[in-house]
Amino acid sequence: MNYFSGGQALEKLLAEIGTKVAKPAVVEVGFLEGATYPDGTSVPLVATINEFGAPSRGQPPRPFFRNMIAAKSGEWGPAIAALAKANGYDAVKTLGQAGIAIKGQLQASIVALVDPPLAASTVARKGSAKPLIDTGHMLNSIDYRVTTE
Repeated sequence: MNYFSGGQALEKLLAEIGTKVAKPAVVEVGFLEGATYPDGTSVPLVATINEFGAPSRGQPPRPFFRNMIAAKSGEWGPAIAALAKANGYDAVKTLGQAGIAIKGQLQASIVALVDPPLAASTVARKGSAKPLIDTGHMLNSIDYRVTTE
């Protein structure tokens, strides 16, 4: 905690904080552009199909991303505020730490999802009844990045 006395000290502290927060930064978490399977298939495309389903192919939605947002997004504001204060209002550092945490939450959501169950033919093909995890490539492709303007 910074302690100060006098108007000039407060003005200096506020100017330092203002300089740090004046530079906008953005964190993106998910399946970033360019992520592909070894055969070149787009990971974001596969994740989207899993999230929303493919009714024409009999594939139901498995909303791991929306479930995570519904369950966890209420925590993000207070957590980012606490991180910002702990990091001296360094936006890039704060959002990097938030990105790591949200990435973990998204991965946990994929691991936790069990409904709807896989079709018997899918279980037979892949040898597991676990939805969303076959090779682990999609799970391991989740990433984050912090950008500044």
